[in-house]
Amino acid sequence: MTKHWWQSAVVYQIYPRSFQDSNGDGIGDLAGIISRLDYLQQLGVGAIWLSPVYQSPNADNGYDIADYQAINPEYGTMADMDRLIAEARQRGIRIVMDLVVNHTSDEHRWFVSAKQDRDAATRDYYVWADPVDGHEPNDLTSGFIGGSAWEYEPKTHQYFLHLFSKKQIDLNWQSPKLRQAVYDMMNFWIDKGIGGFRMDVIDMIAKEPLKKIQVNGPHLHEYLHEMNRRTWGDRDFLTVGEAWSAGPKDALQYSDAAHQELSMIFQFGHMWADRKVGGEKWETRPLDVGQLKQALYDDQTTLATSGWNSLFWNNHDLPRAVSRFGTTGPQRELSAKMLAITLHGLKGTPYLYQGEEIGMTDCPVTSIDQVDDVEARTIYRQLRERGDSAAQAMAKLNTFSRDNARTPMQWSPAANAGFTTGQPWLAVNPNYRTINVDAAVTTPGSLFYTYQRLIELRRTCPVLQTGRFYALANVPATVFAYTRTLGTTRWLICSNFTAAPTMVTLPAKTAKVIIANYPDAPTQLGTVQLRPYEAMILDITEE
Repeated sequence: MTKHWWQSAVVYQIYPRSFQDSNGDGIGDLAGIISRLDYLQQLGVGAIWLSPVYQSPNADNGYDIADYQAINPEYGTMADMDRLIAEARQRGIRIVMDLVVNHTSDEHRWFVSAKQDRDAATRDYYVWADPVDGHEPNDLTSGFIGGSAWEYEPKTHQYFLHLFSKKQIDLNWQSPKLRQAVYDMMNFWIDKGIGGFRMDVIDMIAKEPLKKIQVNGPHLHEYLHEMNRRTWGDRDFLTVGEAWSAGPKDALQYSDAAHQELSMIFQFGHMWADRKVGGEKWETRPLDVGQLKQALYDDQTTLATSGWNSLFWNNHDLPRAVSRFGTTGPQRELSAKMLAITLHGLKGTPYLYQGEEIGMTDCPVTSIDQVDDVEARTIYRQLRERGDSAAQAMAKLNTFSRDNARTPMQWSPAANAGFTTGQPWLAVNPNYRTINVDAAVTTPGSLFYTYQRLIELRRTCPVLQTGRFYALANVPATVFAYTRTLGTTRWLICSNFTAAPTMVTLPAKTAKVIIANYPDAPTQLGTVQLRPYEAMILDITEE
């Protein structure tokens, strides 16, 4: 297998609006990110995944792009972007741009022109359809705002498609001209020296809406192969696609190097372990650790010899990991270390979401007026229409609202957590006075240093990069226990996902502690009792 830089790196996701404000307007910006690069270098990350900073009217906080080759003024200028790329490179950090090529903003010049005239040069960049009996072409619905996914344009007497909001207009990938325009834009950024792309809802680009095919269209992999060949194909470049529809076998299709498509995808099978499968987004259930474990293990075994995994607990669209899978009580940091060790022991590229390294938590709110997330606001309205009280609807929103991940980064106990000197665009979590970077980096043994050590291990230890995965049999459902093996080196990763002491039988007689979240991790194995949220990586290589 060819060795790539992203097989030994940890990627740190920055949500620019919430990371660091440099000018007091309450919105994070590129200059703010540059000011924190030394911190990220200290943490040890190899790349920054930057959520969108392109020109946008912010109908969906930048995931509605009006100009792919311009920077939104609230974040800075293209000169700032060039400086970020250069300053990061000086610290050994690559920039991975978030790219949305499933849809554009309705304010993109392509669409502004296309909607004026059926003969416009960019008309076929978008999906248009004639009325059927004076109505929408079919009953496809919009995912963000509800209602029809079709919007009538009276000037040209056709409907256009928006599977998300009315300001996010779906692109027509069946158009060779559109595909070439996208590839030209991607090469613009590649030539600037970025290290990769994260591609939003990439499984939707080959949609065939008149056939009601919204994901995994028949030409999807053909388009991705073409994209690879026309852009990054001759470079050591990270590409990761978001694919909510994908399972492990799909991940193999996307990421097998022989197919010349993507480096890896984000798949979300493990995210259903505390949700009702097939239910609504807010319908939660107690965490099924066995299901969580099996989903992650299935990824490991299916992609054991070909393809590549992405590893993550949370991102800008998901609740905070420690709130969801650990505990926010007195054992918050212990459980967060357990989550870190469990995930970072697996094979693949780990993704770390801003604030995860200090154990930032969800931020419940009491009123819809405090909610920014366009999706959550729509669901709140729908819940109220169904008969939920305001309190019931807010309780449901607090379990999934994307605002949980988007509250400002907590740098210090100073006003607004050191994020801004102005009024933050979204309220800071009140617990910033105790959960913040300053406290973490000045406390030996804090969660920050667990992540720093795990990132170092990933960078320097081949067994974590490419070692074979093997799941231990006959362990309790609430315990992760697996080994990574490369040559004669054998490491054991073991973690207790609960607050209850749990007995487990581990292989080998003795072990050397590589990392653990208790200071006295066991070195004599056999049958041992795992303490609440205990986790460790042990070297059990035979002497």
